[in-house]
Amino acid sequence: MVDVLVIGSGGAGLVAAIAAKESGASVILAGKSFPTRSQTSMAQGGINAAMANVEADSVEAHIADTMKSAQGLGTEASVRKMCEEATEAILWLERIGVPFSRTKAGKISQRRLGGASGTRACYAQDYTGLKILHTLYDQVLKMGIETVNEHFLLNYIIDGEKDARYSSGATFLNIRTGEVVEIRAKSVIIATGGYGSLFHGFTTNSTASTGDGVAAALRAGARLCDMEFIQFHPTALKRSALLISESARGAGGYLLNAKKERFTDELAARDIVARAIADEIHSSGEVYLDIRHLGEAFIDHELPQERKLAIAYEEVDPVVDLIPIKPVAHYTMGGVDVDEESMSCIQGLFAVGEAANQKVHGANRLGGNSLLELIVFGRQAGKNAAAYAKRNDIFIADNAQIKQDTHYIKTLREAAVQIDFYEKRASLGKRFYSSAGIKRNAKALEELLQSVKEMQKELPLMGAKDKSLLYNTNLTEFLEFSNVLELSQSILLGAISRKESRGAHYREDAPARDDDVYGGHSLCWRENDRIFHAIEK
Repeated sequence: MVDVLVIGSGGAGLVAAIAAKESGASVILAGKSFPTRSQTSMAQGGINAAMANVEADSVEAHIADTMKSAQGLGTEASVRKMCEEATEAILWLERIGVPFSRTKAGKISQRRLGGASGTRACYAQDYTGLKILHTLYDQVLKMGIETVNEHFLLNYIIDGEKDARYSSGATFLNIRTGEVVEIRAKSVIIATGGYGSLFHGFTTNSTASTGDGVAAALRAGARLCDMEFIQFHPTALKRSALLISESARGAGGYLLNAKKERFTDELAARDIVARAIADEIHSSGEVYLDIRHLGEAFIDHELPQERKLAIAYEEVDPVVDLIPIKPVAHYTMGGVDVDEESMSCIQGLFAVGEAANQKVHGANRLGGNSLLELIVFGRQAGKNAAAYAKRNDIFIADNAQIKQDTHYIKTLREAAVQIDFYEKRASLGKRFYSSAGIKRNAKALEELLQSVKEMQKELPLMGAKDKSLLYNTNLTEFLEFSNVLELSQSILLGAISRKESRGAHYREDAPARDDDVYGGHSLCWRENDRIFHAIEK
């Protein structure tokens, strides 16, 4: 048995594993892919810290910007912790080798991102998340932390009585062999990322962002929080939905409509800019990002990835051409409900990163805060999980979870497939983008919920046509689809119940914010195979 099992090998998982190991715990880091392929690499623009390397700034200003963006759903104590520890987080990253861009004076360079009152985001060209990710992985390798790759999370192992349940590990599908295995641990950290690929074809997220850890937490009896809040990034390439970093606008890029006119404040909060772009596309058909005036030398030095992506996927060179764009799903603010120690309502089951709701992003994440969150709270979760493991010498029961999951995978391999889940996945993505996307209304949401319930009834008729054991991607993709479909109901219940507009949740039929009725967090939980929802007062 290991002290700490970290599930998910992106930035949040890597940080948590490092912190747990530094705290003296034995650690296993398990992921369904390889660390360098995680969604963290898509956080291009920067990581916030009020270091004032470029212009005057303060921690209090950072807190105020974050609370304003959270639209009443940010917990000040959590936000304050994140912002106050930001500078130390940056210095820690620098110490372990992150190659931040530099000012002429040799300080870490900073840029302004949307919603910020100052120039606050530390960056490494437009590869910030990627370079942080690789540096963290190097550190994991140096520390000798055991990594288990290509293991798909199936379920958490939960022991104990109803009022004293605790996590003692998890079950996985070994993608390489097709075998169902278990890893036992005294504490478990969920770091599996968000559920943005629910918007299949309309998201900056990779197809692997299927909320596996969040869905498993719901099945295990944990509460989910604020699932309806999904941030749409204003600038993705029109054809491919690949992200064009906010750093392009932070550097002075313009947003132009079909008449080649500017129509909004490019550095307003993301929900405002995304809705403005959606309205322009609806009325005129096109919106463009214009960075031509920044010049080729600046673009190649500060925004090299954006130029490469525009040329490769849109066949335009931003040095001389406008970049056609559209807003798409980018970040999920909702996740596993955790306390101030980063632990869920199940003892020993922690969560961090996009899989968790730390109450710092609220209704709309401030650009540059996602990387900061995973550093600050990843370190917290790792330390706390290690401390929990040390003080709890838990009894490992003969849990039936692995038998259940082995039987389920065997059933999937043997069952005849009558409905193609790939068609359902594509349909679900389109429906969510149009009915539960940037703008929402009760009628469309209710109709979509009914469609989701019908798909859930049809799920036993779906499955994997490929019956092989080794590297069966057809099977893992079906399991991923099952997870996003399971989370769909929680998202829609929250969106239907929240009859107001707040941050990324915009109701056309209720455009005002209502703090008296909806000023609390939205909670979902599962009992007897039913999902329940309530607004916390």
